[in-house]
Amino acid sequence: MADIKRLSTGDADFDRRLDTLLAWESVSNDQVQQTVSTILAAVQERGDQALLDYTVRFDGWEPEQPSDLEIPLARLEQAWQGIPAEQREALGVAAERIRAYAEHQKLASWSYEEADGTLLGQQVMPLDRVGLYVPGGKAAYPSSVLMNAIPAQVAGVAELVMVVPTPGGDLNELVLAAAHVAGVTRAFAIGGAQAVAALAYGTDTIPAVDKIVGPGNIFVATAKRAVFGRVGIDMIAGPSEILILCDGETDPDWIAMDLFSQAEHDEDAQSILVAWDAAFLDRVEASIDRLLPTMERQSVIATALRERGALVLARDLDEAVALANRIAPEHLELSLADPQAVAARIRHAGAIFMGRHTAEAIGDYCAGPNHVLPTSGTARFSSPLGVYDFQKRSSLIMASPEGAAGLGRPASQLARGEGLTAHARSAEYRVPPGDGEVQ
Repeated sequence: MADIKRLSTGDADFDRRLDTLLAWESVSNDQVQQTVSTILAAVQERGDQALLDYTVRFDGWEPEQPSDLEIPLARLEQAWQGIPAEQREALGVAAERIRAYAEHQKLASWSYEEADGTLLGQQVMPLDRVGLYVPGGKAAYPSSVLMNAIPAQVAGVAELVMVVPTPGGDLNELVLAAAHVAGVTRAFAIGGAQAVAALAYGTDTIPAVDKIVGPGNIFVATAKRAVFGRVGIDMIAGPSEILILCDGETDPDWIAMDLFSQAEHDEDAQSILVAWDAAFLDRVEASIDRLLPTMERQSVIATALRERGALVLARDLDEAVALANRIAPEHLELSLADPQAVAARIRHAGAIFMGRHTAEAIGDYCAGPNHVLPTSGTARFSSPLGVYDFQKRSSLIMASPEGAAGLGRPASQLARGEGLTAHARSAEYRVPPGDGEVQ
């Protein structure tokens, strides 16, 4: 029998129990912080030699020289040609859909001219070089390669540097094939906090980048937080999450499997169902009990459901929507008769999956929108990874002679009010004599 919590919004202790269920600190304890600090310092001071040492220690293989860490582009193409045709086709379909969606996200430069001839605007440019962290170890994620690399490529980023851990020196063919189809320009067999350090600081072998994106374990997340400021990062990601709102009319087996789809990521993943029909929650729980023994990752799923999963009984749809906005989930399934109307009421969610036939799993791989999403409630203030994360904006200002005169007067007054005389006089120089009094 599955051991999953049952909660009801009518319970006196509901708020406390929900807060306890949702609580998650994605980065780390003092020991993790110290380990990461040591690794970052070592890579900063010893460069490639530190990377070689950490590869032996953490990945269990011994490169003879730093150049052995680089995976040649020809090797990526070889992987692409060597995988089964069905996998090649699937990667191609996913890449095409991700690219098509990303094309709609591109920001464009703009400007306008005021009546006196002054021009104001915004210039949009891509980042020069981006680091793509791709998880390895327990599982390999070719989908992460596509989701991180393709939006950067669409944005116009010239250099895409992929790092991926290779336990035992083993390369994952699907990951390499995905890197080929996604346009990765350099790839390295290195992972963990040491890979983040290499991308942030640069070594003789691995170039420093402008931004690091991609999910990783707690050491990777801690390292990304530590180097933020020297480089940009996408986000600090916690465990995967799904929240499902269901009106009780969807096949309970579908809902159970959707909960499993996140729970199988790892033991800390979170799967929550909210419904306003107690009998439907009973049916879903029965489906969980029946289907769980059939799952290859049964132990992981069972632990995740027991520790962080829940079946929640709400009073009605309105209360369920309020709960969704409170939780601000990474993935939100609206398994409802009119999901689009309800989606308009959702203020906080990483991705919204509308309708009974929209499994969250298609979003992970090939729907088109990015699967790198805010977790742990951060959808309240952040968004999915997109093309805009690989573009930066510069303000454009070109004052005409008339504009300089008109703007110089208020600029001078404000600058003198702040006690910044050089600012004031710099503006005043552009105001012709006799064109209004400037003090």
